Amino acid sequence: MDSGYVGTVSEAGRRVVGRTRGQGHGGITRLMSPSDVGEALKPFVFLDRIEVRASGPMQMGWHPHSGIATVSYLFEGAASYEESNGSQGVIPPGGVEWMRAGGGVWHTGGSAGAGTLRGYQLWVALPAALENGPTQSRYLAPDEVPTVGPARVILGRVGEARSPVPSPEGMTYLAVSLAAGERWAYQPEAGHTVAFASVHTGALGGNEPIAQGELVVFAEGDGALRFEAKVATDFIVGTAVKHPHALVLGRYSVHTSAAALREGEASIAGLGRELRARGRI
Repeated sequence: MDSGYVGTVSEAGRRVVGRTRGQGHGGITRLMSPSDVGEALKPFVFLDRIEVRASGPMQMGWHPHSGIATVSYLFEGAASYEESNGSQGVIPPGGVEWMRAGGGVWHTGGSAGAGTLRGYQLWVALPAALENGPTQSRYLAPDEVPTVGPARVILGRVGEARSPVPSPEGMTYLAVSLAAGERWAYQPEAGHTVAFASVHTGALGGNEPIAQGELVVFAEGDGALRFEAKVATDFIVGTAVKHPHALVLGRYSVHTSAAALREGEASIAGLGRELRARGRI
C-alpha cells in the first residue's frame, strides 16, 4: 500500500552510505555526535534515542548549552522540561519542545510519570548569526504539529505545511508512522543534500532496510528518500542544507569558531554563577 508521495519525487532514491547503532547508557542511546556521523550530517550534530522504562518520574540534572538548539519529540510517554529562561512544562506523546540555547541557557528535564518514554532529542548547530544570540523556547501541543500523509512536520516544511517552530531556514525534521506493508517516499527541498533516518520501533525494508534502533546516513544529493515498512514502524527523517562551518566543540557547546565558543562558554559560566547564587542549581 502506498501512502502517497510528497512533492515531485525523483525516480532514483538515495542510497545508504553509513549505519550506526550508537552507544547506549541506560535507556538513552547516543546515535550521532560531532566526532562521528554528526560531521557528515551537520547542522544535525547530536541525536539521542530515548527508551526509558520508569516506575516513576526521573530527572536529569541541570546543565548548560550554547551555540545549539535542541528539539525533543515523543512517540510515547511524557517528559518534563525546565529552562533558565523561565520556560517549563510537560511534553505529551506527539508534542514538541524546541529550545534555542543561543548565547547560553541551562536546562533540566526527565520522565513525567510511570511507564515507557520513547522518543528522540536532536541537537542542531546554529548559524553564525544565531549561535550567541538570544535564547528561544517554543512548545507545540500534539494538535499544533502539521501532518502530511504519515509524516508529522517537527521542523521546516513539507509543501504548504510548515511547522510553527521558528527553526533556522534550510532544515526539515519529520516523525513518520507507517503501517505494516505501507510505502512512503519523500522528496527533500532543493539544496537539502544532507539526509538521515532512524527507526525507533519496527523495521523498514525495501532496497535500503533500516533495523530498529539503527541510524542511517544517506548519500548527499538531490534524490528522494524511499521507505517501506516490514511491520508497523515509527521513525524519524532529517534533511538539510549542509552547515558551512567547522564544528568547534566545548563540553556543552557547539560553535562555528574558537572566538564564538569562548563567548558562549563565558556566558553559560556567568549564568551558572547567577543560578547558584539564587539557589536554582
